Amino acid sequence: MSKPYVRLDKNNAAVLMVDHQAGLLSLVRDIAPDKFKNNVLALADSAAYFKLPTILTTSFEDGPNGPLIPELKETFPDAPYIARPGQINAWDNEDFVAAVKATGKKQLIIAGVVTEVCVAFPALSAIEEGFEVFVVTDASGTFDELTRHSAWGRMAEAGAQLMTWFGVACELHRDWRNDVEGLGKLFSNHIPDYRNLMTSYTTLAESR
Repeated sequence: MSKPYVRLDKNNAAVLMVDHQAGLLSLVRDIAPDKFKNNVLALADSAAYFKLPTILTTSFEDGPNGPLIPELKETFPDAPYIARPGQINAWDNEDFVAAVKATGKKQLIIAGVVTEVCVAFPALSAIEEGFEVFVVTDASGTFDELTRHSAWGRMAEAGAQLMTWFGVACELHRDWRNDVEGLGKLFSNHIPDYRNLMTSYTTLAESR
């Protein structure tokens, strides 16, 4: 059964970066490490570009999961940072849920490591509480394709929308005329081929 098209709204969306920790990133095998790191930072830069409320959280960072990757702290120095002492499902942490609800947003863009746990558990919990959930598949990683597709299927069946960071950025932006150079720079910083496209565009624009 098809569902109605619910599109992202930059005025009603928040971003949840869940457990992008140094130790956990070493477990990601369904996406190449350099590509995965780029996708995570691309989502972070998109959130900053669109000025979306962003929440950072980690799980048991004093243990083997390790610390949050430093680039996220640098991108969001003033964002709520919830270091969960042990809860595997971020939604089981009262401070995390309070931070999410304090944004006043009803659309949650979620990415994390690993997909079937750190992403799926809070995504399913948020859906249960009436939020619209958008899972950024290429900024979420796990052990292999089998576990990835199991997680995607479970979340999609519950009502989550599966998207990529590029799709998220485009749907939030809506219209190129809003800011050609700004969006183009965002894409160029994370997609080498797009940098060539923007160089061509800039050269043509300057020659007119």
